[in-house]
Amino acid sequence: MHIGILETGAPPGDLAAHFGRYPAMMELMIGPGRRYSVFDVAGAAPPAPDACDAFVITGSSAGVYEDLPWIGPMEAFLRAAAGRVPLIGVCFGHQLMAQAFGGVVEKSAKGWCAGLHAYAVVAREPWMDRGDVVRIPASHQDQVVAPPPNTRVILASDFTPFAGLAYSDQPAISLQGHPEFEPAFAQALYESRRGLAYDDAQADAAIASLTTPNDRARVANWLRGFLDARR
Repeated sequence: MHIGILETGAPPGDLAAHFGRYPAMMELMIGPGRRYSVFDVAGAAPPAPDACDAFVITGSSAGVYEDLPWIGPMEAFLRAAAGRVPLIGVCFGHQLMAQAFGGVVEKSAKGWCAGLHAYAVVAREPWMDRGDVVRIPASHQDQVVAPPPNTRVILASDFTPFAGLAYSDQPAISLQGHPEFEPAFAQALYESRRGLAYDDAQADAAIASLTTPNDRARVANWLRGFLDARR
């Protein structure tokens, strides 16, 4: 399977030099046995929908509601790809998919979600395991506040009610959390936002949460199962 990774942003500061860029994290998470191509869609036009067998949309520091010249073309790409190839969105990708397909995304009045976050499994897809809760890193202030039509909520929390969506009219799923974030990268990311996005207490709590068990491997298995079902 040839997977196109649509790069919509980069880690802040010098984090990319130490930990790699988001597409490399996605490749490591999904794993070997597939061919990957990276498309910098924040700097160039998206590829044709038939350029790859599936597409993954990365995280970004941008907001999907911002007046950026590349967001409109990305939404058009997603609508053109709908039903033709599997789509996976993560964080910003989750939000962009929701907006492109008729949902609503806003900067949440709840503020930032940072740290290892627990999501209840509220609906189960065939490629998911039997666990009732998953814990993966999160880092966002924007969130989906109204999901698009033809979606099922699969993950939810009190803070993020629409944290995971599965589309019923196309092979597409999206997650607000970051299963691709290794704990060391997540810690460095939270440190980089200390005093900027959130205060010392929230940064300390987010970093401390990373020492507890996480379910990144489980969620990576979900994504592989979703993709493999469509080979």
